[in-house]
Amino acid sequence: MARRFEYFVMFAEMRTGSNFLETNLNAFGDLLCHGEAFNPHFIGYPNKTQLLGLTQAQRDADPLQLLRSIRGSGPAMGGFRFFHDHDPRILPVVLGDAACAKIILTRNPLESFISWKIAQATGQWKLTDARRRKNTQITFEKEAFSQHLAAVQAFQRQLLGALQASGQTAFYLDYEDLQSLDVINGLGRWLGSQTQLPSLDTSLKKQNPEPLAQKVQNFAQMQADLATLDPFDLGRTPNFEPRRGAQVPAYIAAPQSPLLYLPIKGAADAQVGAWLAALDGKDPQALRGQFNQKSLRAWMQANKGFRSFSVVQHPAVRAHHAFCRHILATGPGSFGEIRKVLRNSYKLPIPAKSPGPEYDRASHKAAFVAFLGFLKSNLQGQTALRIDASWCSQQAVLQGYAQVAVPDVILRWDQLAEGLHQLAQSIGRSTAPALPAPHADAPFTLSEIYDEEIETLCAQVYSRDYTAFGFGPWIPYQTARGAPPV
Repeated sequence: MARRFEYFVMFAEMRTGSNFLETNLNAFGDLLCHGEAFNPHFIGYPNKTQLLGLTQAQRDADPLQLLRSIRGSGPAMGGFRFFHDHDPRILPVVLGDAACAKIILTRNPLESFISWKIAQATGQWKLTDARRRKNTQITFEKEAFSQHLAAVQAFQRQLLGALQASGQTAFYLDYEDLQSLDVINGLGRWLGSQTQLPSLDTSLKKQNPEPLAQKVQNFAQMQADLATLDPFDLGRTPNFEPRRGAQVPAYIAAPQSPLLYLPIKGAADAQVGAWLAALDGKDPQALRGQFNQKSLRAWMQANKGFRSFSVVQHPAVRAHHAFCRHILATGPGSFGEIRKVLRNSYKLPIPAKSPGPEYDRASHKAAFVAFLGFLKSNLQGQTALRIDASWCSQQAVLQGYAQVAVPDVILRWDQLAEGLHQLAQSIGRSTAPALPAPHADAPFTLSEIYDEEIETLCAQVYSRDYTAFGFGPWIPYQTARGAPPV
């Protein structure tokens, strides 16, 4: 009998039980899951260099080639696991293909987040022998969890919307369903398997069976932090998740003054945050943030006549800052996995470790030029790596904000000091603190390498920002309106 599906995809996230589900799917014999086939950091499984005869570089150059191989991989029906940060080029292809069976595996986001943090701390991502289980407690971080929750929910909304629009359905499983032999066999029948499992594979063990109170050091603080979030966000994805606007938790309000800042990552966010706090005589820890839509509306209603603003940076400066902080550097704030892929697959001429004495100005310019070349492809959706908020177009960020709140003022960094002073005056402040100077990029500033080639590349990469905000060639800020150097 002909199958109604030709291949399958398992939509999941880290620490949702996807390894366990893959193991049991492969036990059917006529189903074969090929791991995280489109993970941008490896191909199929960690430490593997090939999948179905294709290297990671070949996959990155043409991901559809690997998809075709999975689809026709043999007598067993092939499939793969796909997470929200996997190659975005594959997603619209499989979502639009009715011949692809969609499995959607979810877990309470809080549980998966804590499990992920524990795995990071212990280095133990799979457990086959309970005697070797590594135990630890983690510290709950509200901001990190909010970001995790937002990413998971956005991905689930995307899946749900695409399936609804195309008239398709998916086989939904919750983490708890994985222990039901009947459910797993039902999934097998839905996929078209001709066999049934007599029992579940028990080789993989649950790694963290303890209650949350035993896994989280600051459990009381976690409860208090979660009380500021809508608790229904934590339960059932996708069916009951709210239709939230983009990046609401990123909004920042002054401790007392009616000023709301909509930050664009990489565009003076730290300096402006410090200025907002200083305006009320406070330190940055007193800033109000981590809003949801309910608490944001409450703040707006309590601060009649408030002003909201964003700050845009010249694209060349912002791209250079992202390169120095997240790609070239290797310490806190660096994107280690992305850095590795850029070196190995995209051949960025950056050192394996932190830049040493041999990394001179010419080396820095060559590396930054190569990074701009990557950004051009990345922002056009032609790479396997994510479009990070640190280097996405600023126009895209503001369009996302506009779903919830449109800033009534957009300031350019070269006019920021006077713009903030005017904002302070608009809420009745006759004086305002000085704007803190930004930290200079290291090991070289943009002004040390900037030339016509860099400007031309930036204008190509960020044409939307140049047009939307009227940017022209960059002028070093020390010569522009007395702004601080970059």
